[in-house]
Amino acid sequence: MNWDIIATYAVAACLIVGAAFSLIGSIGLLKFNDSMTRLHAPTKVGTVGIGALLLAAMIHSYTIGEGVLHEALIMAFLFVTAPISANFMAKVNIHRRDCDMPPPPTKDEIWSTLDVPEADRELSETAGTSEQKV
Repeated sequence: MNWDIIATYAVAACLIVGAAFSLIGSIGLLKFNDSMTRLHAPTKVGTVGIGALLLAAMIHSYTIGEGVLHEALIMAFLFVTAPISANFMAKVNIHRRDCDMPPPPTKDEIWSTLDVPEADRELSETAGTSEQKV
């Protein structure tokens, strides 16, 4: 076996894996009930599926002697932006109260909430007035 045949098998395997993950992500997007669970399908599974398809394109481009810079840039952009967009969509759902809220903190009332203690409010107000004088 030479490297071209091995690369062809690797491309075929990546295409099958990418297509399967993309299909599973699409089915999950349609089947899940609420928006927070529906968010997991395209961001987690879909990213792996598209990544496998881009990896197949990179292997194929490398075997025919062309550069793989475009595919690598697309993959980097996808892997950076997908978690950020998922985080923003989850925050919107939480702030709109479209989903079940997490349980309240047990011992600390200001951890992971928007409550600020009075002492910190006073401190920020005095710091804000001193900055305005400068």
